[in-house]
Amino acid sequence: MQKVQFTETVLRDANQSLIATRLRFDEFEPILKTLDRAGYYSLECWGGATFDSCLRYLNEDPWERLRQIRRACPNTKLQMLLRGQNLLGYHHYPDDVVRAFVKKSIENGIDVIRIFDALNDVRNLEVAVDETLKNGALASGAICYTISPIHTIDSYVALAKRLEEMGCGTIAIKDMAGILSPAEAYRLVTALKEAVKVPLVLHTHCTTGLAYMTALKAAEAGVDVIDTAISPLSGGTSQPATETLYYALKELGSPVELDSAALNEIADFFKNVRRQELESGQLNPNVMGTDTKALIYQVPGGMLSNLVAQLSAQGKLDKLDDVLLETPKVREDLGYPPLVTPMSQMVGAQATANVLEGERYKTVSKEVRAYLKGEYGHAPGAINEEVRRKILGDEQPLTGRFADTLPPALEKARAELGDLAESEEDVLSYIAFPRQAEAYFEHRKEKRGRTYHYEFRAAEE
Repeated sequence: MQKVQFTETVLRDANQSLIATRLRFDEFEPILKTLDRAGYYSLECWGGATFDSCLRYLNEDPWERLRQIRRACPNTKLQMLLRGQNLLGYHHYPDDVVRAFVKKSIENGIDVIRIFDALNDVRNLEVAVDETLKNGALASGAICYTISPIHTIDSYVALAKRLEEMGCGTIAIKDMAGILSPAEAYRLVTALKEAVKVPLVLHTHCTTGLAYMTALKAAEAGVDVIDTAISPLSGGTSQPATETLYYALKELGSPVELDSAALNEIADFFKNVRRQELESGQLNPNVMGTDTKALIYQVPGGMLSNLVAQLSAQGKLDKLDDVLLETPKVREDLGYPPLVTPMSQMVGAQATANVLEGERYKTVSKEVRAYLKGEYGHAPGAINEEVRRKILGDEQPLTGRFADTLPPALEKARAELGDLAESEEDVLSYIAFPRQAEAYFEHRKEKRGRTYHYEFRAAEE
């Protein structure tokens, strides 16, 4: 068996999947130097929901968090997740913003940018990939894996070839729902290895209980890197455990290279973090279990928990089975989009509305309307024309790239922020999450004012 390398997800996806990305920097800062000497291929530590969460919940500057991680981990590649033209938000941004965001991410410490589009529409990846390459980082093009009549191994191979042609240095299989089976993983990796020359990465979740078996079969087929999470924050809706797969692959003959002593130290550290998160209620034991319904409904674990929360808030949890039955029907109507952010939220919310309203598409969100208008890109399959006409009437959808219709936004944002912005990074934070960024900037200003006042009085005394 060939050598398999590891991407550690504890600071990003494990954190995001299990504790809603509420891990503060000071909670993991003491273990960064140990993470740096563990021998990982990369450390996924930024992007996804971390940026939003830093501003919205943690009163942290996401850019400063990245710089601090970079200083503490000089020997390990730092990796982020980017939603293509959506960056870290939920709608498309103009090209000047995408380019500036990618450039600043690399300048602040990112080495590898995993770039995906919720629809696997390569037009929404081109600018981010191009800017990543221009700034000397590695672009990892992601295939959003899903199961449908139109998503086949041949279609994934064609997508991988296109990503390689664009300059992606690795191809990542992004199985956000944990529905990639061991047998299919072997077939898919085998086909991709024959079709492209760049290394392959496997990203999956333990939601359905398949992940460990899937990872081993992918490794057998020749996958080069697997995403794992240190054991205390592994399993459930997170990734499989780093130590377990390291041990298993080593036993199977793969020349894996990780520092076992460092892994033990990291695990001991995060056992305490896990205990604290359980005591605070931030880590819900429910997300640590196995939920095989995702194999039936193709619903990711995070999407399932969102549906439960929405229905519970309205006292309609008894409608959950009806919503789960409606979800694949909505997905088919919308052309089988992969259920990954933001499509998972859009499809789930629409299925819920259809059930609770007692009439399909009586109420439609602005996001679904925008999707049908082509503002998120090409639907993977044919959209139900009856549904489209009911929602859009005679309005014709876009045929070109939506970002081409968006005016530049950097200069306008700079003018709106004025003195509140201390850097170009502040401007980008504001564009991504205006209200949250402004609130953070005001908090930062007040905090510094209190500090300066204290220091001035101390000097007088």
